Formats: sequence, C-alpha cells, structure tokens
Amino acid sequence: MGIFLLVNTCYPSVYQVSPHSVDYTQSLKLSKLDYNEAMIKKVSFYLITIIFLSLTTFWWFYYPLREKESIVEVMETEEETEVKEITLYFVGDIMLDRGVLHYIEKNNDWRWPFLNIAEDMEKADLVFGNLESMISDKGRNVGSIYSFRAPPETMQGLVYAHFDILSVANNHSFDYTVNAFTDTLLRLKENNILYVGGGFNREEAHSSVIKEINDTKIGFLAYTSVGSPNWQAGENSPGIAWMDTSLFDVLKKDVIKAKEKADILVVSFHFGNEYQEEPSEKQQILANTALDAGADIIAGHHPHVVQPLEINEKGVIAYSLGNFIFDQYFSEETMRGAILKVNIREKEIISS
Repeated sequence: MGIFLLVNTCYPSVYQVSPHSVDYTQSLKLSKLDYNEAMIKKVSFYLITIIFLSLTTFWWFYYPLREKESIVEVMETEEETEVKEITLYFVGDIMLDRGVLHYIEKNNDWRWPFLNIAEDMEKADLVFGNLESMISDKGRNVGSIYSFRAPPETMQGLVYAHFDILSVANNHSFDYTVNAFTDTLLRLKENNILYVGGGFNREEAHSSVIKEINDTKIGFLAYTSVGSPNWQAGENSPGIAWMDTSLFDVLKKDVIKAKEKADILVVSFHFGNEYQEEPSEKQQILANTALDAGADIIAGHHPHVVQPLEINEKGVIAYSLGNFIFDQYFSEETMRGAILKVNIREKEIISS
C-alpha cells in the first residue's frame, strides 16, 4: 500500500516542464516517440528509486525485529531444555491414634498434627512416609493396648500434608483385622494417595508403585520384617509384603523387576529394634541386598528413633527416620524425627 501511494504522488512531475530550460513552442515539435521514451525513463527512474527505498526501509526496520525474535526463540529453547531438579521427601512413622488423636479432637482440627510442617512439605515434588495406624472405622481390636486405628476424618491431615505415597507394611497393619486394612487402602485411593507394601493380593503387595515426575520414573517397594508373617498377602487374599533373611530371592526378584520400570528405585523397610540408635545386622543385610539388586534409596522406619544415614557408591540408606507424627513423649530421642531430602537431576541422585 505504501508503494502505491508513492507512485501516485510522482505522476504529476512527468508533465512538468520548466519554461527556463525548454522553449514551449519548440517542445511541441517533439515527436510522440520521443515523448514516450522520456516518460518511460522518468517513470523507470522513480520506480527504481521507490523500490530501493522500500527495500532499504524494510531491511532497516524488519531485520532488527527478526534478530530480536531469534534471540527470544533461542532463550525460550534454552529455558525449555533446562533440566529441572526433582526433590523427594521421606519421613518416618505416622500414627494418628491415641495421644495424637486426643490433641486433634481437642483442637477440633483434623489437620492439627501437620499445621507446622505442611508448608515445607509442599516444596517437595514427592512426599513418602510410613502409615503406622490404619485409617478406618471398620474392624475390631485383635492386637493389644498398642493397637492403632485412626478415624476416617484423619485422612484430611494426610492430604493437607501433601503425602503422595505411603507404606502400609508394618507391625500395626492388622491391629483391627483385615477389614480395617482393606478399608484403609480404599480410602487412600479415594484421596489420591498411593499405597505400597500391601494390597488385595500377593501380586499387588509385591508390585512397585511408579510415580513419574519431569520424565523421571520413580519406583517404590515396601516390606516389613516386624509383625507377623501370617499377615502376608496370598494369591487371592489381602495382606502385606513380608520380608526376612529367608526371602532374599523374593526381594531380589521384586527389585530387579521394579528397576526395569523405574529410573530411581526406593525400597522401604519396616525393620530394626525399637529405641536402638544403631542399625542391627539384619537391617544392614536387607538394605544392602536391596541395593545390590538395583535399588537406589532405602527408607527405613520402626525403631522410633533416628539411626545413621549411610551413603556409598551403591546408593543411600536411611536405616531409621524416627517418628514423624507420634505420641511417644517419654524421651527426647522418640520426640525427634528426620526428613530425608533427596535431589534428582537427569535421572540421577545428585544430593541427599
């Protein structure tokens, strides 16, 4: 449109003749051919000038814009290809009955145990813990005074605390019979919290749970060596994944199978001796057997106190993370817990 306007404005100049340079009478003697040639030359000159100016203007204004666009495109590509770091949090035992429940009801807030920590936990891409009390209103107490079962409403606290995966393999899984156990599995599922270490049959109990974050597949297995082997899941019956030193072949098989699907594999063990600050020989054997088979991270619990963190060329072992939410107020050690933080980049553990 701009070029057309420029051409239109130059048309009158073709007909302008200066009286000082050309005699008017003489100019009438110009042949029609001469006149046409003169007009063509003038029009050609102006058209060439206009095209040149237009191209120059286009280049002057458009090229810098393209250059800027190219820079933006490169920067956006670099940002898109920047590898994001993944943060995992692991906590220990979570018990929402007894003394904990007393304070929940006293404060009239099902989120009460997690009010001071939920904001920090939200910073993680994934949060894992051990559910020490079943969450149900079904079943009956078949254990002892140390049997735990929390009301269904306590699930609100777990959701509020941003838990993604919970182990259900521990010595309190069947405190209120298999009915409370299976009811807990269903309630976790309804609230979009994955469970591991138990299931409605043996295959589910021994299968890994996979969580994919930023194209990295993180797998989880869970076992208990505390409780009763009678609670093991059967071929068609609900139960937990039991583990002891006589089942190394089962552990290795599970780990190898799970590692085929996962970039990073976590194995959770409910093992060890209560209130002991050093891992037992059995703990060390089970943990290292899992690492040798392909696991990357061992998350341990049950002793109710924090035990050493071990990092070697094979992986990370947290033998016991202690109590996360519990009511054992009788010692400083049982009132202290640890959160294991693991950072992953490009499908590799970079720090813990």
